Amino acid sequence: MRKTLDGFKLFIMRGNVVDLAVGVVIGAAFGSLVTSLVENVPTPIIGAIAKVPDFSGLFFTLNDSKFMYGNFLNALISFLIVTLAIYFFVVTPLNALVARTKKEEKEVPKEPSEEVKLLREIRDNLKR
Repeated sequence: MRKTLDGFKLFIMRGNVVDLAVGVVIGAAFGSLVTSLVENVPTPIIGAIAKVPDFSGLFFTLNDSKFMYGNFLNALISFLIVTLAIYFFVVTPLNALVARTKKEEKEVPKEPSEEVKLLREIRDNLKR
């Protein structure tokens, strides 16, 4: 039993398990933030333009079966707004940060290798 508990302790203390747990918690918090953004900013604007703030009441009937395409429209609009929010508030800033970091790395001059130094010395001696 002690060996099993020690193994479990090692498993839990691995960095990737802790990283995953932190990612899940942050993802849940970010999800509620994006959901709030979608529900409170663009959805009322779309509702004001379309004169219908909620599309869930839209449906058509075929052979006594209701097809609730309004629910699909709500989900589609939410998906598009969420993906736009993630792109503009997460992906774009991270890409800019990565590009800036790479640019700074390129600006640092690298010391030439010994082989290059030797070849330059030979070239300079041949010119004389």
